[in-house]
Order: sequence, then structure tokens, then C-alpha cells
Amino acid sequence: MTATDSLVPRDRAVILILLIATFVVILNETIMNVALPRLMTDLNITASTAQWLSTAFMLTMAVVIPVTGFLLQRLSTRTVFLLAMTLFSLGTLLAALSTGFVPLLLARIVQASGTAIMLPLLITTVLTLVPERTRGTVMGRVSIVISVAPAIGPTISGLILQALPWRFMFLFVLPIALGVLVYGARTLRNVGTPRRLSLDLLSVPLSALGFGGLVFALSKFGEGGLGNPVVSVPLVVGAVALATFLGRQVQLGRHVEPLLDLRAFRFPMFTLGVGLMVIAMMALFGGMILLPLYLQNLRGLSALQTGLLLLPGGLLMGLLAPGVGKLYDRIGPRPLVVPGTLLMTLMLFGLGRIDAATPIWALLALHLTLSVGLALLFTPVFTSALGPLPPQLYSHGSAILSTLQQVAGAAGTALLITLMAGRTTSMTAQGVAPIAAQVGGLHLAFTVSAMIAAIAVVLALFLKSAPQHASDGNDTSPLAQPGD
Repeated sequence: MTATDSLVPRDRAVILILLIATFVVILNETIMNVALPRLMTDLNITASTAQWLSTAFMLTMAVVIPVTGFLLQRLSTRTVFLLAMTLFSLGTLLAALSTGFVPLLLARIVQASGTAIMLPLLITTVLTLVPERTRGTVMGRVSIVISVAPAIGPTISGLILQALPWRFMFLFVLPIALGVLVYGARTLRNVGTPRRLSLDLLSVPLSALGFGGLVFALSKFGEGGLGNPVVSVPLVVGAVALATFLGRQVQLGRHVEPLLDLRAFRFPMFTLGVGLMVIAMMALFGGMILLPLYLQNLRGLSALQTGLLLLPGGLLMGLLAPGVGKLYDRIGPRPLVVPGTLLMTLMLFGLGRIDAATPIWALLALHLTLSVGLALLFTPVFTSALGPLPPQLYSHGSAILSTLQQVAGAAGTALLITLMAGRTTSMTAQGVAPIAAQVGGLHLAFTVSAMIAAIAVVLALFLKSAPQHASDGNDTSPLAQPGD
């Protein structure tokens, strides 16, 4: 009997609908990257302008995700689902009908608003419906969505762009999104009971300025570093706003419902899991940017060829995820996460040794082995981090984890691209041949990525299964204090 077989049919239907919806919105998140060169030509825009189609999407995610912790407690499951999929479908329609850059940018922002809500909604619902003893298996299926959708997105968009205009990327996604929306509206039932909460209005702009400013500054870090006001001003504003926001959430935690409840960090396994996920995302996102740059700039592969080369790794992660989830339920996280972090670290060190003559089969082997390591990592970390939380912190915990994934991905990308560009420039100035200089920059970036990943190996040694928190509905601390 599988984990979902132990659920009543209505609960299985809820999880299935949310899995499909999340797959669609995450798939859409990655289809745009391959299309940027085509959009530059068709819309007559520069590369820096076209990049805003991805930057604005990421910024919107960073701003909206922290609010989902509140939304998931205040509104019913159906309402949040309908809001998310309506926004996503509307944004997809507007993107398909866009006649210029500005309408397409606004459409991407609307799309991202719906996307940001779906993953925390899915994870919170799984935590609420699935018993702790079989949760790993179901979270394994969530990992399929998280790993396979981004992997096949660039390949699908590359195939579409081979023969059709860029609008067909959105026309491909739209009927699927509308079908999920209609099916969910007819069959999705509510999970849990909404609570009558008041929104702290000051927390919303503070969160937007804090997380948005930080992600924006990191995304622009390669354009001159801290010396560029486009980087330094948002970074300072974001840091001040974020510090104010975090202080306010701690203060509100005792009196008024915070927008993002930081009491989740009182649970050691949650804090450890967040640290592991942040480190993994910094290493992974940087690698996801570096490898395509290498394949296209140094090896001369097209965007479609690059997508096809990286596709098996994503599919392998999806194939392994259910088995990893079942193993988690049997043996716990540490026997899976320690080998996973070791594989991730070793493969990143291996990628730090590639050059312009490395055989394609060797690159594929490195990427596939890296994908095995990530498959061993994601499901156990997600499950063991969120499992110990009491039910009233599920939505906040998943929102915190999702928000920090966005920030860590931006930070990892900014750090590694800056290191690569800086080493390439310095070696070129020393008279090194351009290709050799690019290889040198790539070696430094991948090596630093591996060193970051090595920290995750140490953290993994302390990871363990934590029993599901038995709560009376009010306790949000592992050692509740009077007045908490």
C-alpha cells in the first residue's frame, strides 16, 4: 500500500490536483530563458532589457511568497488555489496576446504572482493531510514536480521555438493551466479551517522592500558589484527593510499574527533543514547557470542542444524521487542526505576541472551523478525540516523555506557569475588566450560552488527524523513558555 493509498479518495484528489497545478506553474518558470534571444529580435530590445522578463518574475516571487504564510491561514484551500491558478492563467493569456515588451513584462508579473502561491500551498496541504510515518513518500512526489518541471521547460521551449513564434510557448501552457483551474474548481475541497486573522499592513511593504531589494541587488551584482548604485542602493534599502521586517515579526509573534511567523526557527531540525537547503540552492543555482554558459559559449552548443543535454539529469531526479521518499520513511534522512551532499560536492569539484576539450559523455556523467546527489537531498531535507512543526506553522514554514530558496538562488548566481567574470577578466588582462581565460573563470566558480556544498556535508551529519509535533492548536514552541 502506498502513502496516498492510505488516504481517503478525496484527500488523494486534493494532492493530485495541487501536484499537477504546481508542475504547470514551475514548468512555465523555466521556459522563458531559452527564448530571450528570440524576444530580443522580435521585440527589438537589448539583452539587459530582455533579462527583465526573468528578473521581474524572480522579484515577484520573492515579494509574494512571504505573504503566502498569512494567506494560507486566512483563506480556504479552494480560495487560495483559485486565486493562484486564475492569476497564473490570466498572466499566461496576457503573455500570449502581448504585442510589446511592457505588456509581456506585466504578464510575467501576473504569472509569477500565481506561481509564488502554489508550492507553499502544495507543501502545506501535504503536511496537513499525510501522516508523518508516510510523509516522505508523498514528498517524493512533490520532488518530482520540483525537479522534472524545470528540467523539461527549456527543452520544450527550444522545440517550440524551432518551428513556431515565441507566443506559442504560452499557448502551449494556457490550455493545461485552464484545464487544471476548471477541474480544481469543480472537485477541490477545503483542507483545514481558515482562521480569522488581521493583516499587519506595515509588514507587507517591509517584506517587499526587504526580500525584493535583496534579490534585485543580487541579480544585478555582476554589473559592477557594490560600486554600482544599481546594486548598492537596493542592497542597503533591502537590508534595512529586512532587518526591520524580521524584528517586527518577532514582536508581533506574541500579540498579533505575524506575516511570516519566525517561531518556526525554534525547532532545531527546521533551522538545520533551512540551512541545508540554502547552501544546496546556492551551489545548485550557480551550477545551473554556469553549465549552460560553458556549453553554449565554449562548446558552441545551441540552446536546444544544451537543454537536451541537461534533460536526462532532471528526469533522473524525478525517477529517483519516489524511491528516495519511501526510503526516508524507512530509514530516516541522514543515510540519504550525507551521501547526497557528498555526491553534490564531489561532482561540483569535478565540474571545476572541465575544459574546452572535455568529452560530452563525461559532462553528461558528471551531471547525472550530480542529479543523483540532489535527488538524495531534496525530499529528506524538505520532509525532516517541515515535519516537526505544529500544524499552525506549516504554512509559515513552507513560505520561509520557499522564500529563502529564491534568495539563496539569487545569491549563488550572483556570487559565482561575479567570480567567473572577475577571474576571466584578470586572466585576459595578463595576456591569457580568451578561451583559456574563460575556462579559468569557470574553474574558480565551480570550485567555490563545491566549497559551499561541502558545508552541507557537515550539516547533514546532524540531520535526523523528528517526531511530528503534538499540538493542542496553540503551542508553537518545542518548549512552550507561559505567554508565548
